[in-house]
Amino acid sequence: MIYLKTPEEIRLVEAASDLTSRTLGEVARWIEPGVTTRKLDTIAREFIQDNGGRPACLGYQGFPGTLCIEVNDVVVHGFPSNYELRDGDIVGTDLVVELNGYMGDSCYTFPVGEVDEKTLALCRTAKESLYEGIAAAKAGKRTGDIANAVQTYCARRGYSVVREMCGHGIGRDMHEDPEVPNCGRRGIGAVLRNGMCICIEPMINMGSRNIAIDRDGWTCRTRDHKPSAHYEHTIAIVDDQARVLTTFDYISEALKDRFI
Repeated sequence: MIYLKTPEEIRLVEAASDLTSRTLGEVARWIEPGVTTRKLDTIAREFIQDNGGRPACLGYQGFPGTLCIEVNDVVVHGFPSNYELRDGDIVGTDLVVELNGYMGDSCYTFPVGEVDEKTLALCRTAKESLYEGIAAAKAGKRTGDIANAVQTYCARRGYSVVREMCGHGIGRDMHEDPEVPNCGRRGIGAVLRNGMCICIEPMINMGSRNIAIDRDGWTCRTRDHKPSAHYEHTIAIVDDQARVLTTFDYISEALKDRFI
């Protein structure tokens, strides 16, 4: 069932989304070769708790981290670990924060040191496709319109879209209806209505769209081990338009000329 939010509830989702965004901005300051992904996770957890929030992924169905860590060929749901980031890596940091009973969700894929132009182009396209999806999110449209906008943008540039993983509704729960796919036909799926809060999150691969799950039951990788990039915003449908509740501005401030 799709739960439409009141204006006050949207403000609460927006507050949680702001803390999510500020946390990723703090994580951005530490992205460099030699830093472990466990260190990034600790920074995120402590920042959230110091600001009155709760890291919603930590302990969720047994997940062991605050951040879902996505290094190179990891699409989503990777564990924080003692892996030290290397020059040329890309690392996605998918984060959900609970604040005052409501959730905010965002992801950013960071370049680490000097990254080759081919991989940077993948990241740029994935990020741009997120905003294509957001532009398609209007009252009266459907989730298939978002999906088609993302898929078309990426496919025309030679990339593939992961189909098994998708965006979702959000509010009091991390995952609510409706599902928000990144691949599909216009005019199908749930109708977008004022008061809906959803997460749009393209997961875009350089090679094949096919994925595989590691033995840990969580970590999702590209089957061909080519890089994958993942970007996400939480949005609300307000006055028939998409209002973006998360922001990458804090990341931009932290990275300055390294922001892509």
